[in-house]
Amino acid sequence: MKKAMFFVLMAAAATTTFAQDDIVKQAKKDFGKGNFDAALQALKPALDNAATEDKAAAWNLVNDIYYKQFEDAQNEGMQAQITKKAVNIDTLKMYDCLSEGLKAAMQANVYDHQPNAKGKVKVRFQDNNLSRYQNTRLTLINAGQWAYNKKNMANALKYWGAYVDCASDPLFANEDKNPDKNLYYKYLSEIAYYAGLVAYQSKDFVSAEKYAAIAAQDPAKAKDANEILLFSKKDNSKTHADSVAYRDMVIKLHKENPDEERFYNLLMDYYSRPGRTEEMKAWVSEELAANPDNKMNWALKGELDMNARQWDDAVASYQKAIDMDPSFVQCVFNAGVCLNSKAIDLKDQLADKATGKLTKANADKVKAILAQAKEYLERAKQLDPDREKVNWAYPLYQIYYSLGDQANAAEMEKLVSAQ
Repeated sequence: MKKAMFFVLMAAAATTTFAQDDIVKQAKKDFGKGNFDAALQALKPALDNAATEDKAAAWNLVNDIYYKQFEDAQNEGMQAQITKKAVNIDTLKMYDCLSEGLKAAMQANVYDHQPNAKGKVKVRFQDNNLSRYQNTRLTLINAGQWAYNKKNMANALKYWGAYVDCASDPLFANEDKNPDKNLYYKYLSEIAYYAGLVAYQSKDFVSAEKYAAIAAQDPAKAKDANEILLFSKKDNSKTHADSVAYRDMVIKLHKENPDEERFYNLLMDYYSRPGRTEEMKAWVSEELAANPDNKMNWALKGELDMNARQWDDAVASYQKAIDMDPSFVQCVFNAGVCLNSKAIDLKDQLADKATGKLTKANADKVKAILAQAKEYLERAKQLDPDREKVNWAYPLYQIYYSLGDQANAAEMEKLVSAQ
């Protein structure tokens, strides 16, 4: 009984195998008759079925079917140019057939390098497909441009992505990769950049990073490609790990390009987010150690000191930045605000607990600090008279009022009231 069952199972398996191989044979017949859609439809069940003995041949037939349609459409278009006769070519289908054919050829190559039932590898299709697509894949550049002009970002990404992806496929592993000898590699980084850009615009951040990373390997495209990489990581940050990965990438690029302001600014934006004060302190400390002549480093340190109400340290840091750039109005203004705040704190400390009044000696101490604050804020007023960058009116009003300068206080009051 068990023996009989075994033979039944063997027979069923054999029948299934023959059935899949018959499907491939039928598809070949349909292909020969020009019934391309029928051939592709017939092939579908055999492509990934374990019972199909020769998957390489099945996938290569798919490749042949698509390529034939692409070739026919392309030849028809070329003939029309020669004869100057109008023809109605399905451009979308033509480009789709090229990209699908290339994909099938690469899949056929995978199976073609697998050992057969006897454990031997006999490669049959690689040379022909390499010859077929080595130059033809350049058409995918035009395909992507055509789709992009049609505002079809999905197809633009598909075609340009297909162009870039085949560079790493084993089918093309042994070709000459010298861009001076192989046009495909001459344009590879350029097309990778555009594929990454389209992917980013389409919010496909995984693809954007993938293609931008390839483009960034070319020094000529590295700057623009790294921008796509950065903003893809930033916009796709969903977890703390994602955020850290983005930060680490910006740090790396900043160290590699210390004179590139945008990487510095991106890090400043990152550390300025709520809850990252301690990280900001550590980063600013590192930046100051590496580049003490950068005015922004001192401006950031001044801001940290100011937020911590360490007025003297803040003013000293701002002054460092001002020494490097006397027109740095934000630092001039902030130094004045810090001194004004220091004067207010000192007044509260020295005031009589019962009356709230100051002795003349203590009042003079407060006024001396207010006088320093006034110098900075009046300089800010000169640098930014229209208050486009800093609003010096209210703190100056406070100082003039505290110093008893009624005329200037009244002038500032008008400005404050008009806001």
